[in-house]
Amino acid sequence: MKSLLLNRPLRRTFVGVLALGLGFTLLSALPASAVDTTTRGITVQGTGTVKMVPDAIRISVTTNILQPSSKEALSQSSGVAAAIRKVLTANAIATKDITTARINVNPEYIYSQDKAPVVSGYRATQNFSIVVRKTAIAGTILDQIVEAAGDNAVVDGATPFLLDSEKAMASARALAVKVAKAKAATYAKLLGVKLGTVQYLNENTASYYPMPIAYAAKASADSAPTQIDVGQQDVSISVEVRWNLK
Repeated sequence: MKSLLLNRPLRRTFVGVLALGLGFTLLSALPASAVDTTTRGITVQGTGTVKMVPDAIRISVTTNILQPSSKEALSQSSGVAAAIRKVLTANAIATKDITTARINVNPEYIYSQDKAPVVSGYRATQNFSIVVRKTAIAGTILDQIVEAAGDNAVVDGATPFLLDSEKAMASARALAVKVAKAKAATYAKLLGVKLGTVQYLNENTASYYPMPIAYAAKASADSAPTQIDVGQQDVSISVEVRWNLK
């Protein structure tokens, strides 16, 4: 009876060891494809930059009128705006490319020490945003606007830009991915490994910032016509890509 009691714990220990050994055997028998390798990978960044020639110019013009009353200021501002529109129509600028960005009529004051402010007049402004799709004539249109408006309008600037920036960005994306893939392949070769499937791709930055060209001079009969040089503009996109390893 005593010997039987002593043997029971030994049997339980033997069964436990057998089960543990069996578990190790089953784990080692799992195929390599079942092992999680998602933590093994190469992560790189790539930037694609393409240079594009702008195919349009955006002109910003603001009328600027000061009169004793708000009615007079707005009326004269509207007359100057009509003269600007006449120039645009003569140059075949479509109505869809002419936008009134804002119209303001505000009082102006004279401030004196120890006295209440006194209204000196009312200033009316009207801002136009004009898209010129033929870049070669943009300078001529600027001169004609200044000539028609006289000292009652200011050209805030002229900005060359791309009408279809998405097309340029698509090219920059393709280049960014190509750069990232080449970089990852180089690292894989150096490490003696092979690239597997793509785990993820993040687009980090996409930049396209048209720069305005300042313009404030008044044209005259003996002055040279204004010329706007559109130059080239950079469209850049950066991506981060992670590849799994085989």
